[in-house]
Amino acid sequence: MAGHVAYKLADSIATITMDDGKVNALSGSLLAELGGAFDRALADRAAVVLAGRAGVFSAGFDLRTLRSGGPEAIAMVRAGFELSARLLSFPRPLVIACSGHAVAMGVFLLLSGDYRVGAAGPHRIAANEVSIGLTMPRAGIEICRQRLAPAHFQRAVLLSEVYAPDSAVAAGFLDRVVPAAELADTARGVAVELARLDANAHAATKLRVREPIVQAIRAAIEADSAELVG
Repeated sequence: MAGHVAYKLADSIATITMDDGKVNALSGSLLAELGGAFDRALADRAAVVLAGRAGVFSAGFDLRTLRSGGPEAIAMVRAGFELSARLLSFPRPLVIACSGHAVAMGVFLLLSGDYRVGAAGPHRIAANEVSIGLTMPRAGIEICRQRLAPAHFQRAVLLSEVYAPDSAVAAGFLDRVVPAAELADTARGVAVELARLDANAHAATKLRVREPIVQAIRAAIEADSAELVG
């Protein structure tokens, strides 16, 4: 796949890797590439591992576009949260290989996986909107609400608390932390195990569990978009 998203299919496991050579800023073009990669995985009926580059999963939305405002920024923000809603309802198992820093929209993608494996190291995991002067989007709040431990939800959202990988497990950002050198193999191993689940039962149960969450996120996307346009 051209651009900054690579797609590799092996034994019914699709590995989708983001790598823009920098911080994996989620621009409109990168989000479109991710959407196309998930289209391909769906057609391949593959379980998915979504990974970042070494040291960085994603630092969030492209700040230059975000700060410029206008239709391009609105479309980018909408596309990011729509991707999260899609991943939460993706019919095949989705494992996130969090290879490093995950911030803002990067965290929201992390919270949209079924199982999240993080690389050990001096990495920052944070929903940092408030700390950089942005009101947390309603969609971001809903994504955090559905996955973070109650004791950490308000600390993460209201106070922009920064978590290291180990503390991120207790908070609910990650399910497991492994040495960086073992991340790819561990994430793939989890995906192989999850791919053995009954596909129909997995997809139907995921929708049953998450339908109210996805509906809340989609309603929040509409409210956020209306506010930005206004």
